[in-house]
Amino acid sequence: MRNYVKRDGYLEKLKNRRENGLIKVITGIRRCGKSFLLFNLFYDYLLLEGIPREHIITIALDDDLNIKYRDPAELSKYIRSQISDQEGMFYIFIDEVQYAISREELKEPDNIRLYNVLNGLLRLHNVDIYVTGSNSKMLSKDVMTAFRGRGDSIEVHPLSFREYYDYAGGDKSEAYEEYALYGGMPLVLFQKTEEDKFKYLSLLFEEVYFKDITERYQIELPDVLSELTDDLCSSIGSLTNATKITNTLKTVKGIKVDSGTVANYLTYLSESFLFRQAKRYDVKGKKYFSYPSKYYCSDIGLRNVRLNLRQQEETHIMENVIYNELICRGYSVDVGVVDIFETDSEGKRKKLGCEIDFVVNKGFKRYYIQSALNIDSKGKEKTELRPLLGVRDFFRKIIITKTAMKPWLDEDGILHLGLYEFLLNPSVLDL
Repeated sequence: MRNYVKRDGYLEKLKNRRENGLIKVITGIRRCGKSFLLFNLFYDYLLLEGIPREHIITIALDDDLNIKYRDPAELSKYIRSQISDQEGMFYIFIDEVQYAISREELKEPDNIRLYNVLNGLLRLHNVDIYVTGSNSKMLSKDVMTAFRGRGDSIEVHPLSFREYYDYAGGDKSEAYEEYALYGGMPLVLFQKTEEDKFKYLSLLFEEVYFKDITERYQIELPDVLSELTDDLCSSIGSLTNATKITNTLKTVKGIKVDSGTVANYLTYLSESFLFRQAKRYDVKGKKYFSYPSKYYCSDIGLRNVRLNLRQQEETHIMENVIYNELICRGYSVDVGVVDIFETDSEGKRKKLGCEIDFVVNKGFKRYYIQSALNIDSKGKEKTELRPLLGVRDFFRKIIITKTAMKPWLDEDGILHLGLYEFLLNPSVLDL
C-alpha cells in the first residue's frame, strides 16, 4: 500500500491553472491536505515536468522559523532575492498565508498589504503564485477583489469516501463504517490504533482549531466557543439559529451570553471551515428564509470524537456525509421547504410544510435529494417521497438509502440510489 493518499481531482485543478496569470488561492480546513497537495503532489509534478528545484520557491508561514516573513515587506524581499535570474518561470508556494494578514486588515480588505505584495510579484511576468489559507475570508468577495481580479480560488476538503476507499480498499460497507466513525482527515488513515485516531482528532480541535480561532479573533469567552461547538456537533441536521443556541446555553448549561456573541462565534467556526451553514430555501416561493438554518460538520470524524463517540445516530451521520460529498463535488447545497396540500379524514384540505433534505445546484443543474437510512415500509416510503412528489418542476428527484443496490427509477421518475453507489460514482446523479 502506498504511503500517501491520492488527491487526483485537486491535482488536476492545479495543473489546469498552471501559469494562467492568476494567484491560485488554495483554501480549506487546517490539516485537510492543502500543504501536501501543493508542497508534495504538485511540487513533484513540476519536477517531473522538468522544472529546476531552484525555480520552485517554498515558504511555510506557520513555521516559527519563518515568523519574520509574516511581515509582507520581509516576505517580498525574501522571494525577490530567490529569483536569481530573469530566465524561466519561477513557482512561488506560500503556505498558511493568513499569518501575513492581520485581524485589522481583514476589516478593510482593500488595505491588505500582502495582496499588494502578491500583485506586485505578478508584474514580473515570470512568476506563478500559489498560496494556501485556512480561513474562508480568503475566498470572500471583498478579499478576492483585493487581487484586482487576479485571484483564482480552489477549496480543498477532507477526504471524500471515494478518496478514502481508493486508499483503504476492502469491503465497501466496512470501509464506510470506519469512515462514518473517524472521517476523512488524511492523517487519520495513518494512525495505527483506535486510541491513536481518537487522540489525533481530539488534539486537532484543542491544539489547532480552537487555538487558531481564539488567537485570530481574540475570543473572550472560550468556554462559550467550546459549548457552542458541542451543541453544533450534537445537532447536525437540525434547524437552529443564534437565538435558539443562546437560550439552550442559558437554560441547559447555565451560561449567560448574548445572541450577538453566539452569532459571531458561529461565523468564526464557519470561516475556519469547521462547520458549514445550509440555508432554508422555499422551493415554490423561490426565496431564502433568514433563519433558522442547519449546520453540518466539515468532517464527520471530528464531530464524532468531539462528542466522545456518544451520539452515533446513523441517520444524521449519513445525512452529514452526503452533504459533505455534495460540497466536495462543487455543488451549492440548501435545505428545501415545500408546501403540500392534503385532504384529511374529514375531507378538509390542510397545508403541510415538508422538508427536502437537499436542494442541490451547479450552473443550470438542480437536484432534489432525500437522505433515508431505509424505506423498509410503505409508511416510511410515503413520508420520504412526499416532499419530492410535491415539487412540480422537471429537475431530477433522488432518494439515497443506506444500501448497496444499483440505481433504479420508480414510476414517478424518482431515482433511487444506494449510498455506496452515490459516494463512489461522481456521475451517478445524471443517470
